[in-house]
Amino acid sequence: MRGWLGADSARGRLAVDLAFAAGLGALQTVAYVETAFWPLQMLAVALLAWRVGGASAWRAAALGLAFGTAWLGAGTWWLFVSMHRYGGLPAWLAALAVLALSVFLSLYLAAAMMAAARWRPRGPLRGALVFAAAWLLAELARGLIFTGFPWVASGYAHVDSPLAGLAPWVGAYGIGAVAAALAAAFGFSRLGNLRAWLAPSAALLGTLVLGAFAGNVEFTRPTGSLRVTLLQGNVPQDEKFSLRYVPQALELTAAQLEAARGDLVVGPETVVPMLPSQLDPKWWQAVLDRFRAPDRAALIGVPLGDEDAGYTNSAIGISAASARLPGGFYRYDKHHLVPFGEFIPTGFHWFTRLMDIPLGDFNRGPLVAPSFVVKGERVAPNICYEDLFGEELAARFITEAAAPTILANISNIGWFGETIAVPQHLQISRMRSLELQRPMIRATNTGATVVIDHRGVVTASLAPFTRGELEASVEGRSGTTPFAWWAGRFGLGPLVLLGALTLAIAFASRRRP
Repeated sequence: MRGWLGADSARGRLAVDLAFAAGLGALQTVAYVETAFWPLQMLAVALLAWRVGGASAWRAAALGLAFGTAWLGAGTWWLFVSMHRYGGLPAWLAALAVLALSVFLSLYLAAAMMAAARWRPRGPLRGALVFAAAWLLAELARGLIFTGFPWVASGYAHVDSPLAGLAPWVGAYGIGAVAAALAAAFGFSRLGNLRAWLAPSAALLGTLVLGAFAGNVEFTRPTGSLRVTLLQGNVPQDEKFSLRYVPQALELTAAQLEAARGDLVVGPETVVPMLPSQLDPKWWQAVLDRFRAPDRAALIGVPLGDEDAGYTNSAIGISAASARLPGGFYRYDKHHLVPFGEFIPTGFHWFTRLMDIPLGDFNRGPLVAPSFVVKGERVAPNICYEDLFGEELAARFITEAAAPTILANISNIGWFGETIAVPQHLQISRMRSLELQRPMIRATNTGATVVIDHRGVVTASLAPFTRGELEASVEGRSGTTPFAWWAGRFGLGPLVLLGALTLAIAFASRRRP
């Protein structure tokens, strides 16, 4: 009888531990929307480390899986909207798909927590380094494997924390690892022992001061300014590609382009929802003529290609100078495509056939593309999801003379409705500005349409889920941050090496007699 009771008690304690970990994972996602709550993210990780510190390897893995599943589920639940509301999947199947994705991607964190529990050395600070290395490798795995899905990576919770000053040095993943190390140092310290908390407290204070100081270092310098007009159409997603609505959408786009002022007008991703060859030639020629006039330029999202060559999700730049380019305009083709949205992974065509969404297999553009030059400023487009990959944007900075002076993100996340996806994506763009010390202009269908300066500060914005044009000035910058230098040349390899080396040393140390 006692054996059965003991087993029930153990299962009960495990259930409570898993529920606690899941609650922490979900709670910390508040910091990805309201960045003033960045301490909440570190508190959640500290409490996870506390439970992992006293757990067996398998129990720690279970805690990591519960924490990660709730983290991703609470952070990306809006995927349900695209699959159910716009894709027509039954609610139960759409919810199951989000859950399955969250569980699968949390296997990395489960493995990380197992390693942290098994190889953690004695002492809170040394243990915290091993925990942070495991955490870093889990986040890198999620951001790289199977083309990567780094949404709500832990560094994005810190765009307004003192740790943001480390972004030009170590990037978002480095910030996430530093935050994890500081949190784990507290989690591994003995409760109720004030002396044991002195070292973690000193490390936290020192790192926050260092981050604040590092954030004042300017690696870039002004090059000039542009007046920009950013368009936000707020076109309902269920109408955007409807043949009945397309003429109205094109009318709206023409009116916004006609009214826009400024040196550069930027329209969102697929603001023109048809191939140029499918458009009324008079409509298309009027757009080309308008922006081929002196001192005018436009950068707009439009699909390109044909059945023989394949199709691309693209941005085209129209100006007097670009008229001499092949095709008569500047062209940028999206490089990092969205799984299930712009390419269908092998073996999953059955799943996409269940949804009534215009999906396809697009061609990839080059990793390093030339910029669109407007009044001497080199404007580098990226399309929607691409600005999650700072290391890929950094590849454009290898040659300083050709490096972008302004980044331009054109997006349409209307697929996800009026949800937290909008502020989350804004924080991601702000992190890219911090890492590269470049301004980012964002023209989106539903938001957030903003101008971000080279310090990650939003200087002008439109209210999301409204129709309008944002007129503002943006200052271009030249120069290279340490992050742009090493990530542009080596990608995330240095961070992978650092995390793996730290864990290897911990593993070797634990095996010594």
